[in-house]
Amino acid sequence: MNQFFEAFANMFRIADLRRRLLFTLAMLAVYRLGAFLPTPGINTDVLAQFFQQNQGSVLGVIDLFSGGNFRRLTIFALGIMPYITASIILQLMTVVWPYLERLQKEGELGRRKITQYTRYLTIILSVVQSFSIAVTLEKTGGPSNQPLVYNPGVAFVLMTILTLTTGSAFIMWLGEQITQRGVGNGMSLVIFAGIVVGLPRAVGDLFDKFRTAQWGPFTGLALVFLVALMIGVVGVIVFVEGGQRRIPVQYAKRVMGRRMMGGQMTYLPLRVNSGGVIPPIFASSLLTFPGTINLFLGKKFKAIDWLATNLAWGEPWYILVYITMIILFAFFYVGIVFNPTELADNMRKYGGFIPGIRPGRNTSEHIDRVLRRLTFVGGVYLAAVCLLPEWLMAGIHLQHLPVVGTWFDNHMWRFVLEGLKVNFYFGGTSLLIVVGVAMDTVQQIEAQLVMRNYEGFVKKGKLRGRRYG
Repeated sequence: MNQFFEAFANMFRIADLRRRLLFTLAMLAVYRLGAFLPTPGINTDVLAQFFQQNQGSVLGVIDLFSGGNFRRLTIFALGIMPYITASIILQLMTVVWPYLERLQKEGELGRRKITQYTRYLTIILSVVQSFSIAVTLEKTGGPSNQPLVYNPGVAFVLMTILTLTTGSAFIMWLGEQITQRGVGNGMSLVIFAGIVVGLPRAVGDLFDKFRTAQWGPFTGLALVFLVALMIGVVGVIVFVEGGQRRIPVQYAKRVMGRRMMGGQMTYLPLRVNSGGVIPPIFASSLLTFPGTINLFLGKKFKAIDWLATNLAWGEPWYILVYITMIILFAFFYVGIVFNPTELADNMRKYGGFIPGIRPGRNTSEHIDRVLRRLTFVGGVYLAAVCLLPEWLMAGIHLQHLPVVGTWFDNHMWRFVLEGLKVNFYFGGTSLLIVVGVAMDTVQQIEAQLVMRNYEGFVKKGKLRGRRYG
């Protein structure tokens, strides 16, 4: 513990690191100020009630990444979602568009070009999304058919598009400034700040449950179990996110001029969870579309209403499809960003080989086989981390199953079927983001400290090992 406080003090002794930290905190404070500036023309009270009634739709996913701004429809309501969507689209297009693939291989100049295209696509998506939001707000009534917009019309639509698009562009600029002049990845820290700002509210919600004994005589025991479970989940996330499968690679000796090169043993690190939070985000977004479409269509179509009902939070079909989609998207994403054949060719080009494996096709197949196993384990881990908090919030509605549903309703514990109604901020995706961003930021700060001959946060462990390994 003393080493931790000493490292914390050292951060402010180094002038450059101190400036970067203060700049990062200042930019995040500016981002949070936008949470108190509402979009003109919105009845915020009615909008809050509308969100409360439709928590299980795609609105909840957007609100998560906007840090609660979408729920209040502030000037930063779109949050970082347009930028994330644009980045994912361009990353997927590098596989099918040779021009983007060439840019990706051109180094720094190519990355700058792709970044510029990402900015343009972010603006286009922001305009489309803000237009959709404005039109939907005009047509949708709140509770008791109260209007969500004070003065609907062309002026309101244009004002909403201008306000939300400008806010999204400003957040994108803030994230880039933090990346260049601050500490950590700016876009990730913006999402991180939006999520953790809701933790005090979640803690207050748990305190209210304890004060009112919402779970009866076992309320205290349930809270202890819940806190221990959350600590355990965070520990599992830290352990798995730092987990790697290291494939040994031996480089043959070769003569270059008068120097003997190669001959050393190194490792090819393959992460257990190479996809990060992308698979859960994709799966969550797709699963909430039926409920959102059903909401906007006024529940007029029976087929869509049936699909939305069976794919709602806590439903057995939702859980089955959610697990399947997370695992499939994990394989899909890794297949896009990782090319075993190209890696094996580069390894052979520089005289590298895996001991016991022939270079070329055999090496590619070996790496692909190891990667498939790791990806499956990573997909199961993501599904478990995401579903556990959702079970605490909504439970598993086994009583809705045909034929056997009545038996579950009569014999199963209610907390299994209905959950503990825990605050939304304990969601699995948000936990993955918070822990992952925190680990990455601490690693960068520790690297700065060690580079200047200061002790880092830990003497032993994965943070050191990952840096030097």
